[in-house]
Amino acid sequence: MELMQETKKVDSVRDDGAFRLPLPPRFVLGKTPVDRISMDYAAVLIVHALQHRGELPPLTVVAPNAHTVTMAERNSRFAEAMQDADLAIPDGVSVVMASRLLGFPVPKRVTGGDLMERMCAEAARYGFRVFFLGGLPGAAVLAAHRLRERYPELLICGTCCPAEGFEKDPAAMERIRREIAEAEPDLLCVAFGAPKQEIWMQENRVQLKVGAMLGVGAAFDTQAGLRRRAPGWVRAVALEWLFRLLMEPRRLWRRYLIGNTEFIALVLRQWGREKLDALKGRIRRRGGAKKAEGCEVRAER
Repeated sequence: MELMQETKKVDSVRDDGAFRLPLPPRFVLGKTPVDRISMDYAAVLIVHALQHRGELPPLTVVAPNAHTVTMAERNSRFAEAMQDADLAIPDGVSVVMASRLLGFPVPKRVTGGDLMERMCAEAARYGFRVFFLGGLPGAAVLAAHRLRERYPELLICGTCCPAEGFEKDPAAMERIRREIAEAEPDLLCVAFGAPKQEIWMQENRVQLKVGAMLGVGAAFDTQAGLRRRAPGWVRAVALEWLFRLLMEPRRLWRRYLIGNTEFIALVLRQWGREKLDALKGRIRRRGGAKKAEGCEVRAER
């Protein structure tokens, strides 16, 4: 409730002559923006964007976590795409913990995969058209099938799994854009993984007449059962990273063992800088107060 009230204090997403609901409060972690938003309000924002498809530019949604925060420090192009997104949901529990340490508390983790399923439920309710782009071969089709079993009214208007390296082939890129345009989706879910999906969404948002674009990482793969997601109790105790590391050690050891260390160092540096800046500010204010007091004494004399 407090976060919902806070969102009323901020301006609209864009001053482009069209109405858009207000964005939530935001803070910056390293070079990456993070929105202090709940699952419910994220769904409200996206539903509103889908209802106004064609009247507004697509609402782009990214999902910062420890991996993407550290990646943005090294990859300026990726950092630009993250900063340009309309909504940056707090995907990682480490991001939630960092927000609290830095004094910008995020109420709860909102993962890209969970938000995708929530939006599929909303799409079934409102009759929105959804397109799945990316994932492992066959994952988008199987994920669409399983989600339709759960939400019988869900309309998946298309799926596409581009071949490896498609982003370097202008003809392949044009085919993908044409296929999406012909399907006329309201919601486009993009599962290329970081940094490819965020950069792709930024580069194609103007050309694609969709209501919203949602970066979902490995969500198709887990929905399809091609990758295992950690059980609920493991996620609840913030050990999903360890579960994933044990499942795919060869692929993920560097990301979690080295990347998490880099993330902790980044957060501690930022925390230290903010504490130092606050201390300097207090010293300057005290110095100014003493000078003012001295002037008053001299004036009396």
